[in-house]
Amino acid sequence: MSPNSFEIDLDKNAANYQPLTPISYLERTAKVFPDHIAIIHGGTRTTYADFWRRSLQLASALATRGIGKGDTVTVMLSNTPPMLEAHFGVPLAKAVLHSLNTRLDAAVIAFQLDHAETRVLIVDREFSAVMREALALAKVKPLIVDYDDPDYGENAPYPKGDRIGTLDYEDLLADGDPQFAWSLPDDEWDAISLNYTSGTTGNPKGVVYHHRGAALMAYNNTIHAGMGKHSVYLWTLPMFHCNGWCFPWTLAVQANTHVCLRWVRAGAMYKAIADHRVTHLCGAPIVMSLLINAAEEDKRTFPQTVTFNTAGAPPPEAVLSGMLDAGFAVNHLYGLTETYGPAVVNEWHSDWDDLDKAAGAAKKARQGVRYAALEGLTVMDPATMREVPADGATIGEVMFRGNIVMKGYLKNRKATDEAFSGGWFHSGDLGVMHPDGYIQLKDRSKDIIISGGENISSIEVEDALYKHPAVASCGVVARQDEKWGEVPVAYVELKPGRTVTETAIVDHCRSLLASFKVPKAVVFTEIPKTSTGKIQKFKLREMAKTS
Repeated sequence: MSPNSFEIDLDKNAANYQPLTPISYLERTAKVFPDHIAIIHGGTRTTYADFWRRSLQLASALATRGIGKGDTVTVMLSNTPPMLEAHFGVPLAKAVLHSLNTRLDAAVIAFQLDHAETRVLIVDREFSAVMREALALAKVKPLIVDYDDPDYGENAPYPKGDRIGTLDYEDLLADGDPQFAWSLPDDEWDAISLNYTSGTTGNPKGVVYHHRGAALMAYNNTIHAGMGKHSVYLWTLPMFHCNGWCFPWTLAVQANTHVCLRWVRAGAMYKAIADHRVTHLCGAPIVMSLLINAAEEDKRTFPQTVTFNTAGAPPPEAVLSGMLDAGFAVNHLYGLTETYGPAVVNEWHSDWDDLDKAAGAAKKARQGVRYAALEGLTVMDPATMREVPADGATIGEVMFRGNIVMKGYLKNRKATDEAFSGGWFHSGDLGVMHPDGYIQLKDRSKDIIISGGENISSIEVEDALYKHPAVASCGVVARQDEKWGEVPVAYVELKPGRTVTETAIVDHCRSLLASFKVPKAVVFTEIPKTSTGKIQKFKLREMAKTS
């Protein structure tokens, strides 16, 4: 037999090869379970048939306006039905979905709009004020569509802003054809979405996802979150964050139900969990803190065990115990924007339940092993590209390889090449490999602070501090926080003869940064430096543990 006999006259064709895309999951479920509830939002119930129809109408309305392959549709939306519709409607038009972080300031928003070359902008009226400011700074002039949420609520914590667009979202959909003749992407490598990192230096980088990765992540999430048929998912994780870890696409696989939640509040979460029999949710440590520390009048009992997927630093033992008592099973994950969200899971072994408290906590502190559709996860010496010994002690850089790694950084070949040097994605996170193959993070080489699930660049905060005339030197590091996971703390050395209060420094930062990036404490001290003048951040981190 010829070595190549299995390749002769056995070519790809339309019958045996189709591009992978998560779009087809929604089409299938709309046909199989047309009357099953896909979305719950306030008093609104949307079936899968209507979800699919509205997504097609959005795609048609965009295509009619000349939006197609390679065009960017930007959304500034909360966890509401239009955000879910955009995750299907935009790629149905073969365009690219760019979800803005709703916590950003106008300058960063303007940069992203220009860098992404936004053609259409859909904006919730909650964010119209900051968006108006951003559009005044931006060069692009997109079609602006207002979304006026009918379930905004009379007791909303923020008032609706003015309309800033030329078209309402529902009017846009009304222009669309519910029989829109869509097709699969030309190539599964085509871009499906664009997400921006919280840049460690300079401007944020645009991370590009493809249809293949999004499709595989939908399967990954179904497996590793244990989502059975007709599971019910509560939206506490922002959908703008890594496309909601790809869960907007995931739920269509098993005809699951989305329960939208505009504002994350303890009472609203417990009510949704009890009333809608929620089975799954994702969130940062702050969400766990809200749940277990809720006022008694906000709490509700429920018979089901709810899977809570959380990423980042492992929850403290007291938090895990509190979550278990409240009816939640915590699933610990790890990943980055560049890996479509979490791509590593701390797969728990049943025999670990018998370990003593200290040994069990040590197992829970580890990030874990690769997702099923991630082909490679390891810890290497980035200089030699050799794996470190699996001894749980030798530190190297955590690296990923596979189909759920980004296409690359938009318009940034240099950063893309650096990230993929040696055929692996370099995470920038430092960790160890344990003998059983589980990885554990030890540090972040780029000093990123993860607060409430959001990345904060210490360098960006330091740049703001240096703009104060009294600051001679500064360093920003993470301090552990029970509510937010981590918060930024600033250590400031003043210029000779200058005095300034902590309040003044905080107010100065607030004028330059988004509120969640502002230091939660300012400590005036002599900044420790090396003989060459480099700030010794490891010493600042030690100081933060006791401040």
